[in-house]
Amino acid sequence: MWQRNQTFLADFILEGLFDDSLIHLFLFSLTILVFLIAVSGNTLTILLICADAQLHTPMYFLLSQLSLMDLMHVSTTIPKMATNYLSGKKTISFVGCATQHFLYLSLGGGECLLLVLMSYDRYVAICHPLRYTILMNRKVGLMMAIMSWLGASINSLIHTVILMHFPFCGSRKIHHFYCEFPAVVKLVCGDITVYETIVYISSVILLLFPIFLVSTSYAFILYSIIQMHSAGSKRNAFATCSSHLIVVSFWFGACIFSYMRPRSQRTPLQDKVGSVFYSIITPTLNPLIYTLRNKDIAKAMRRVLGRDILTQRQQLPLP
Repeated sequence: MWQRNQTFLADFILEGLFDDSLIHLFLFSLTILVFLIAVSGNTLTILLICADAQLHTPMYFLLSQLSLMDLMHVSTTIPKMATNYLSGKKTISFVGCATQHFLYLSLGGGECLLLVLMSYDRYVAICHPLRYTILMNRKVGLMMAIMSWLGASINSLIHTVILMHFPFCGSRKIHHFYCEFPAVVKLVCGDITVYETIVYISSVILLLFPIFLVSTSYAFILYSIIQMHSAGSKRNAFATCSSHLIVVSFWFGACIFSYMRPRSQRTPLQDKVGSVFYSIITPTLNPLIYTLRNKDIAKAMRRVLGRDILTQRQQLPLP
């Protein structure tokens, strides 16, 4: 019994992304650079929204939650990958793998739900501007954030517990750089057709249904924009919504590629490419897309920086 438990809780081996060649060393350095950009960009977005009172609106509160999810997402996977590459070790403990699986799945599911709620926020702002403060107040924004975090965490906990209770075969080598579901489930012994069907249904609920809701919201938004008479209002509406639509397209496109394909058509390389895109590239692009195309963020940055410069000048001793 003790030996069986020891086998059940044995370490996994992460294949990783890179080997010891020079080109892979360059790619590893590039990945770390992208990781640092993602951490800096999302941290700056969160701090800026917290520091500037004019950004204390439901829209920017939800954006801060998106940045927090992106920040935690890259921090869940990249540090472990970098540690294994630099140390030469490729192992991850059973508990570490389960924890990593729970965190990345919670954050990914939370982002799917949050993007839908952000599209609803834009729908209310453009289609019902006079009722915006009633339909989208701080309490509603807080409830939306709690729903995203809690709903995704419960879903992730259920899948993680079920997956980690299956027996694993062979060398327990995961052909990936972190414990992602498609890579871990390939190590499971026995027939898991029923469970894979449940996972597929869950993926439809968390991917295709949100896409339908986002598409419906933007259909109404597009109709409202077309009805606008002011060219300036149209430009502002398009600028705000296009940023969100780009983020939605990147995120859901990569997730569908990773999770909606049949198991027989997946290869380790394809899984890695899809995961790199939505776990590294997308969290890096999100703050850039929102800040570069958003005048409110740019103005807030100038206000915060100007306030800091003024404070520093006031603290200087008089000659």
